[in-house]
Amino acid sequence: MAAFAHITPARCTQLGNALTAAGLAWKDNGNQARPELLTYTVTDPHGRRWTIAPATSNQIVPSRPANLWQATCTDAYHRTSVMSAQSVAARIREFPA
Repeated sequence: MAAFAHITPARCTQLGNALTAAGLAWKDNGNQARPELLTYTVTDPHGRRWTIAPATSNQIVPSRPANLWQATCTDAYHRTSVMSAQSVAARIREFPA
């Protein structure tokens, strides 16, 4: 069974800070206490909506412990690999029109 112990309040704050620093409008669904239900909704510079969810413990590679988030853009039919907070924010900001 997948676990989410790696998603802590500090990690959530880190993602929020990265999204804000990238100039992206975002909100979360308030489920930090239940990371298996946690999602962030982000609007990119082209007006597309992205959903960011925490990776499961099965998806995390020990050599890259900061890679905890995966984003999906349904408008562009695109899903990122599991990335760090800063990388996922940059990918959303820079995704081509």
